[in-house]
Amino acid sequence: MTGRFARATLVALLVALGFTVPAPASAATAGASCYGGAVTVHYGEVRDFGPYVTTGRCIDINMRMTGGDAEYVVACVKFEKTGVCNRWTHVGRSWTTIATDVLDGTRFTVPNGVDLEGSSATLQIAF
Repeated sequence: MTGRFARATLVALLVALGFTVPAPASAATAGASCYGGAVTVHYGEVRDFGPYVTTGRCIDINMRMTGGDAEYVVACVKFEKTGVCNRWTHVGRSWTTIATDVLDGTRFTVPNGVDLEGSSATLQIAF
């Protein structure tokens, strides 16, 4: 039996037994649930944002600016296991990936990077 036929047969059997079969998540749905769990932070209030623990909502760690007068911030992800930043990334007003393919349950912080020299920034981190 091919994989596609076996899957179709299983779905038909479950529906016949009264079970509902959810549709696969679309990219838009996955993104909405990832960003829907974002935390809001204010640049400069603390040395490092976090610690946080990754969840099943997102595959990556994402960040964006939602307020303030800074043009951008520079961010990295410092994983607890290694204690070092992965790479410094410029983050503006669009969602930007600051770490990719991160396993669920990974502890991390997001250091405040460089001084904004009097500018302010409100940010969201989705993980």
